[in-house]
Amino acid sequence: MAENLRIAVIGAGMGGLATALALAKSGHKNIIVYETAPGLGFVGAGIQLAPNMARILDRLGCWKQIAAEAVQCGDTYIREGSTNQELGHVKLDYVEKTYGYAHMVGHRASLANAMYDGCLKEPGITFKLGSLISDVTFGEKPSFKVTPVSGDEAYIVEADIVLGCDGVKSPTRVSMLQQLGETAEAKDSGQAAYRIMLTRDQMKHDAELLALIEADTVTRWIGEKKHIIAYPIHNKQIYNISTAQPDVNFAGAPNTTYTTKGSKAAMMHVYGDFCPMIHRMLDLVPGDEVVEWKLRVHEPLSTWVHGSTALVGDACHPTLPHLAQGAAQAIEDAAVLGVVLAPARIADRNPATIHRALKIYEKVRKQRAEALVELAAENGRQMHLGSGKAKEERDKIFAALKSGKGPVPDKWADADVQRMIYGVDVVEEAEKACREEKFVAKL
Repeated sequence: MAENLRIAVIGAGMGGLATALALAKSGHKNIIVYETAPGLGFVGAGIQLAPNMARILDRLGCWKQIAAEAVQCGDTYIREGSTNQELGHVKLDYVEKTYGYAHMVGHRASLANAMYDGCLKEPGITFKLGSLISDVTFGEKPSFKVTPVSGDEAYIVEADIVLGCDGVKSPTRVSMLQQLGETAEAKDSGQAAYRIMLTRDQMKHDAELLALIEADTVTRWIGEKKHIIAYPIHNKQIYNISTAQPDVNFAGAPNTTYTTKGSKAAMMHVYGDFCPMIHRMLDLVPGDEVVEWKLRVHEPLSTWVHGSTALVGDACHPTLPHLAQGAAQAIEDAAVLGVVLAPARIADRNPATIHRALKIYEKVRKQRAEALVELAAENGRQMHLGSGKAKEERDKIFAALKSGKGPVPDKWADADVQRMIYGVDVVEEAEKACREEKFVAKL
């Protein structure tokens, strides 16, 4: 029976957890998730929970758990970093009325834990933690080598379907492209990020900072080649701060390094031309907690699919955080896989049928995901403009916004961009594509 097909999900990040859960909900009963980490102690800072993500998580049965401690965004301000002067203000109350879900913000760990809890309730999902994956092969029955980090003997796994949810450095992608005679190595974007969480207790002695954590507001402070975006999470007990700036502190760091121990003095220097309130906020960060993330991307791929193997999330479309859609797009991938790989659609268990299903997944997802990758990069460029004509033109558009006219230069807050992102139900799109391709369920 098709529901007993052996499906290997490589990676237990956002994309891997969502993929396993979506496949289990569609009826599969033999899903094994391989993860290098020996334990799933989810960490990370805040994350934006956009309506297109919430819609899918609700269908997967884990949205209520996430929303219970998330904060609903009432509005957003874009401010000049150097002066704290308002450039733009957009109310977000229309989002829930328009898309059925409010724009909320929460903790990455809460999102991952909710999906993991959902997976644990599914008897068809098994986790193999502490499993290093290598030597992926492609064919009618893809396979890969599993080397336990415990030191136990390595072994070979053969599966009916392999889904590479293994991140921007994806070994699955590297192996796939090598076999296709192509390459798409992860490369530096030139940007890095500080991800900071301040507690209410840390901020309570400064009335101006306390007002930030009390508000239902996402605030972006922008400057030349850098910005800060911040909002309250965890029932307003934590103020999440994410930055983007040139990654000069990574000079000399090995190419495989995602993070580096940060210098508080360097962080204060980078944002030295921002306003005093920002200085006070950043100064609250303990010196030993400053960590900088290198932001990596890779070129668009010619394909996400080879035989019965497909790539998911950052493995095929790593996205800069300037549109707050990275995790959401991985979760959209998962939702579409749940549709196209539904057991009734691949009932004959034929590798050619599985390949056809995965190509429909690619057709539904590739153009949309890659368009948002570019849009996120463009938004970063717009927000990071220095003095000159381009910045003057951007700021004229911000000025017009104050009188209620025109688009929002920060594309994340622009209604037309939101319509393009939030207004698309990828499950419906996948069902439509299956009908158009006459890829129907077998009764």
